[in-house]
Amino acid sequence: MNKKLSIIIPAFNEENTVLLILNTIKGVILVENIEKEIILVDDCSTDNTLKIVNDFKSENSEFKLEVFCHKKNQGKGAAIHTGIARASGDFIIIQDADLEYDPNEYNTLLKPILRGFADVVYGSRFIGGNPHRVLFFFHTIGNKFLTLLSNILTGINITDMETCYKLFKSEVIKPISLKEKRFGFEPEVTAKISKIKNIRIYEVGISYYGRTYEEGKKIGWKDGVHAIYCILKYNIFK
Repeated sequence: MNKKLSIIIPAFNEENTVLLILNTIKGVILVENIEKEIILVDDCSTDNTLKIVNDFKSENSEFKLEVFCHKKNQGKGAAIHTGIARASGDFIIIQDADLEYDPNEYNTLLKPILRGFADVVYGSRFIGGNPHRVLFFFHTIGNKFLTLLSNILTGINITDMETCYKLFKSEVIKPISLKEKRFGFEPEVTAKISKIKNIRIYEVGISYYGRTYEEGKKIGWKDGVHAIYCILKYNIFK
């Protein structure tokens, strides 16, 4: 039986990009005949995101796409929780509904797991020679500070804790009780997987096509402050 990759897409007001990301994922051919399962969780969008997704599903009935809707906006983390709970694949990856991360790089992330080396793979925006849009100096400094603080407390050495692209074996991520409903998901899940005995975490370099706030970027400085709180909370106080 072929293995399956569950692709979790949390979406909130992404009418400008969600169709393109779905079409891009549709065109990706995974190595070793791995099947794709797409789980899109609409976090109570107020634009046409849900209509676009449902129209795509109707027009592509052969494409395995499951759509779930939150009745009220809960946050990216909450949408990821919903997706993980409903995923049936052997592997699970997080995919934003915007265009910042390229689904054509799934095979790069899968390689360390398929070769038997890794249980979790992070896609790092700060290593490798792939394209990176030049944006927001203080965002970069903030990301590196959060990663450093996380590394100090987890004892692992990654370069991009805040990356969206995190690929897990299902048996690793599904048993973890996740609490953070917004952008605190990243430091929380990093802290919790780092505590799993004999866990094997790898990184690979990925591309990054960052957005400006005018183009739809949502994370802000308050989320950075909350990330510091989460790093301390899930590494020291839990």
